[in-house]
Amino acid sequence: MKKLSLLTIIFTSLFMLNCSIDDENSTAPSSSFELKPNDFRGTIQNGTVSLNPTENYKLTGALVVKEGATLNIPAGTIITAAAGTTTSAYIGVERGATINISGTASNPVVMTSETQSPGSWGGLAIAGYGITNAGVDVTSEVGDLTYGGTDNTDSSGSITYLRVEYTGATFTNEKEFNGVTLFGVGSGTIFKNVSSVDGGDDGIEFFGGAVNAENLVSINSGDDSIDFADGFAGSITNAYIKGITKAGIEGSNNGDDGNLEPVTTATVSNVTMIVDGLGNSEGAIYFKEGGGNLTYTNVVVDGISLGMKIKSDDDIAQDRLANGDLVIENFNYINEPTTWDWGGYNYNGTNSGATGAGNGADAPSWADGWSE
Repeated sequence: MKKLSLLTIIFTSLFMLNCSIDDENSTAPSSSFELKPNDFRGTIQNGTVSLNPTENYKLTGALVVKEGATLNIPAGTIITAAAGTTTSAYIGVERGATINISGTASNPVVMTSETQSPGSWGGLAIAGYGITNAGVDVTSEVGDLTYGGTDNTDSSGSITYLRVEYTGATFTNEKEFNGVTLFGVGSGTIFKNVSSVDGGDDGIEFFGGAVNAENLVSINSGDDSIDFADGFAGSITNAYIKGITKAGIEGSNNGDDGNLEPVTTATVSNVTMIVDGLGNSEGAIYFKEGGGNLTYTNVVVDGISLGMKIKSDDDIAQDRLANGDLVIENFNYINEPTTWDWGGYNYNGTNSGATGAGNGADAPSWADGWSE
């Protein structure tokens, strides 16, 4: 009996140990999504899908992460849109879904295209429950994502060390994808070290929400380099912009009604903007469609002919400008602009040794190795 009892104890202990090991090594909840690296598209309805950085993922259509599901993309993963997919190929993340992009400085996540030209595929679009002055349950311009809610602390996951290339596929002149678009994304989302290169439209755009972005890069965007609107209440800290087609940074309140609330209220700090031979038709800073309550600090600009822009018939933006709702501190034009389109108002910023993104008019060290 003693031997039997001893054997029982041993087997029970081994069983419990094995269960403990299994628990420690357990994977995330399985998903019904069928992952095909050579035909990467479809709808992730549930569970967690984790990509393998040793695979080559060919995006052949839309990939949508539904509410409650999670997509994990580890460092070194490359996703390539198939040639000819244009507007049909994009990655969309619904409200209540989670995307975790976990690149590193030496091994970023890259989303690119077989057709290496601007506008070859859509881009990355993320929706959240953050507040926008466009309303609640709004449909996104592209991707048909529903966004907007009442929670500016909402989290859509974590995006770090991501580079997107050749995005910005066009439906019409008024409807295009951006490199990365955040629709009502809340401050619980980590959005850091993100780069858009050679996109056909805006590089990175924010519609409402309150995400606090850090270390953004936009190179050779076909429209605005960085854009925010619709009651955006977050911040942008450290931005390097090179190759400006229209505006370096466009900040607006709402395109339908510049008085809508909540008013766009954002802080932008530590920015370098370089035209680099492109048009710059809308200035280094474009205060547009009612503008908002905006503060720019520590900005370096080089090679820009149009310093800043505000339309003379944008009465709401003009009033906000006159009331001091646009604050610009520590601004350094290396080559003084030849044009100021401010509707009669004077720019009264200061210039006291701005360093921009960290290295004056040159690329900052934090952008080395991953951003282009």
